[in-house]
Amino acid sequence: MNKVAQVTLYFWIMKICATTLGETAGDLLSMTMNIGYAISSIILLSLFLITLVMQLLSCKFHPVLYWSVILTTSTAGTTMSDYMDRTLGLGYAKGSLILITCLLIVLAVWRFSEKTLSVSNIQTTKAELFYWVAILFSNTLGTALGDFLADDSGLGFLGGAILVGGIITLIAAASIFTQLNRVMLFWFAFILTRPFGATFGDLLTKPVEKGGLGFGTVGSSMILAVLLVAFLVYTIIREKRTSPEALA
Repeated sequence: MNKVAQVTLYFWIMKICATTLGETAGDLLSMTMNIGYAISSIILLSLFLITLVMQLLSCKFHPVLYWSVILTTSTAGTTMSDYMDRTLGLGYAKGSLILITCLLIVLAVWRFSEKTLSVSNIQTTKAELFYWVAILFSNTLGTALGDFLADDSGLGFLGGAILVGGIITLIAAASIFTQLNRVMLFWFAFILTRPFGATFGDLLTKPVEKGGLGFGTVGSSMILAVLLVAFLVYTIIREKRTSPEALA
């Protein structure tokens, strides 16, 4: 039985909400609550491992559990990226390069081992492990890329979000109007929705004088959590109404 969410428009909306929430919640823990990047990373990685084990042990797809793992990879990715870039002093560019290399290695080993990188039909534990490790690296990479665009590129929070949003739009158009490999387009989009979430999260949390909207980490996290839960409830209800049992 397939244990991952189907890739639809709602999937991408919820992915952006989850990754943006991961950005704001990670910053809330590490900076607003002043816990620090290292300890925050340990806490959030522990939460990720707990939700991941529960997901791996489940026998079927559970939307709440699935999106809990996505969310914990986002929050863990935020603090891991910040720890690499700031605490270790690697910087955004070097940190991004390391994470890109790690992600490519994971995808290459996954392709060599499973003969496919399909993200729509994952039924074995090994394939699911590759899937979640790739997602963790892609979310961590997205944070570093988003911070680079917002802080070092000169684009600012809004400019970075517009740039990444434009590229995502081009990828969506390519999936509709071209015959490019759908798995390749998925991973490009999945990686880029993370920096979009990171820059959008910065736009929500940063003060107005710094180019943000001034909601802060607490306010932004609450807004995004409500949106994510609302879409999750809607998709669960929609799936139940369109299931074979309901139609019968």
